[in-house]
Order: sequence, then C-alpha cells, then structure tokens
Amino acid sequence: MAEIWSGTLWPVLVIVFYILLIAVPLMLAMAYLTYAERKIIGGMQLRQGPMTVGPYGLLQPLADGAKLFFKETVIPTGSNKIVFVLAPMVTFVLALIGWAVIPFGYGLVLADINVGVLYLFAISSLGVYGIIMAGWASNSRYAFLGALRSSAQMVSYEIAIGLIIINVLITAGSLNLSEIVLAQSGLWYAIPHFPMFMIFIVSILAETNRHPFDLPEDEATLVTGYNVEYSSMTFALFFLGEYMNMILMSAIAVILFLGGWLPPFAIFPFTLIPGPIWFILKICLVLFVFIWARATLPRYRYDQLMRLGWKVFLPLSLAWVVLTSGFLVYFDMLPR
Repeated sequence: MAEIWSGTLWPVLVIVFYILLIAVPLMLAMAYLTYAERKIIGGMQLRQGPMTVGPYGLLQPLADGAKLFFKETVIPTGSNKIVFVLAPMVTFVLALIGWAVIPFGYGLVLADINVGVLYLFAISSLGVYGIIMAGWASNSRYAFLGALRSSAQMVSYEIAIGLIIINVLITAGSLNLSEIVLAQSGLWYAIPHFPMFMIFIVSILAETNRHPFDLPEDEATLVTGYNVEYSSMTFALFFLGEYMNMILMSAIAVILFLGGWLPPFAIFPFTLIPGPIWFILKICLVLFVFIWARATLPRYRYDQLMRLGWKVFLPLSLAWVVLTSGFLVYFDMLPR
C-alpha cells in the first residue's frame, strides 16, 4: 500500500480505472444492443421480440450471457486446440482496444495520439486474423470456407474504406481524431462528402460481416460459417467481438462524418446537451441503420459482393480523392 500511495503505482491504477470506465459500459452497451436488435426487428416484422425474462424482456441479455457462461465448452477432436481457443480471444481483444483513441468529448479520450486514424485502420485490418484462425483451427469445411470468404471480403472493402478516410484527412488536414471532429464545427463532412458517407456506411456493413453482406456466416449454406464448431463462452466471445465491432465502426463513422460530439446546430437548446450524449445518440443512429439493413435487405451473392467492392466502390472512392484534392488545391483551401 505504501508503494501505491508513494506514486510509483498510482499512474497505472489511474489508467486501469480509465480502461474500466470505457470497457464496462461498452460491454453493457453490447449486451443491450442485442436486445435492441431483437426488439426493433420484431417491431418491423409485427411481433413483440423478447418479453419473458424481466419486464419487457430487459433481462434477456443477462440470461443469454449466463447461459453461455455455464455451458460446456466443446473442442472438436481434430482441431488445433490452442489456435481454436485463441481465435475468439483475438477477435474480442481487437474489438476492445480500438476504443483507446476514440474521443467521447473534448479532451475525453484515453490516448490522444496524432495518428489515431492509422491506429484504427491497423486494428480493423487485424480483425480478420481471428476469423481465419477460427476457420483453420476448427478442421471443418464450413468453418474454413467461411473464413476464406471473410478474409477476401474484409480485404476488398478495407481498400475502399481507406480511400474514403483519405478524403476526410485531406479536408481536415490531420490524423488526430479530436482535430477531425473540431474541423467539422462549421459543417459536418457528411454534407460535402455525402457520396463517400453512404459508401462508408455500406462498407462498414461488409467490414463487420453484417447483413446483407454476412456471407461468412451464411446460415443457408455454411451453417454460421467460421464459428460453426464453437460453443459456450468461445462462441460468446465471437458474438461480443462482432457487436463491439459494430459499435466501434459506428463511432468511427460519427467521428469522420457526423461531427463527433458536436451538436447538430449551434442553437441554445442543443448546446445545453453534453458532447458525450450527442456522441452516443449519433452512434445509436448509425447502429439503427445496421439493424434496419438486417430486417429489410436480402443477402447478396458472393460474386455481387466482390463486384460491388472492386468495380463500384473502389473506382468511386478513388475518383473522389482526386476530385477533393483538385477542389482544395484550385480554391487554395488545403489546411495549413
């Protein structure tokens, strides 16, 4: 205890406290995102959704978590057991550490680094490794095919996402996420870069393997794909990772295009609401698009998915980079 109060361990404890302050609410948000998804899709399909566990089914996510926690973990005989167990951990950890650079408000960020965008892009690129490890280690044709689909899909759409982000970086003149948000104080980038904003929303659906681009988890042909051999907490970690990736990608979309924690209008009632509340409300809006797409759109064929990424999104995003750069140079508007 003397060492703690003397100052040697105090900074470490402060950092751990900040990490828990982000991670614990994030885990709760992930759990109740599953509840919100089931209720919203139920409403769109004229049914009630979860209603049994707790009032209005509010305790359903906790019941699901407890069920998965106490179930037996089954490891296939022919699998590579170490890689099989590591794969969901990699997916979960990568989905969590991306939040280190996300600014929730002015100065409210765990690590305010000047290359926050590159950090996020690196973390999102590494996410495919957990899925590939799961598909290979499961020793199952369905899991392996799902992993191959996922790797090709994520690589294809990461290129378009990278070019879209370059447009924002050129306009803002910074790789720091907080500075990108502050650069939108007069005008959110979703307005001048509206085509790129729409492509970005579609691309993050593909990046997170969400409907209508959930080909790696295609129940009709792959029986949930890369996680078909997983059960109990190992499956729950994949589930956690997928939904936390959804929230992370929604936060990135809000920061890059929707002004982050900034209110929509500089009018008195709007400015009274704290910045982090605006940030959370905008994330919820993007998450609603994720759920809306799942409830309404049919699944793409794999060739349609690849064609959309390589022949439509890639040329459009590349052309927009040239257009944005030319516009800023011509009108001498490049940030200095």
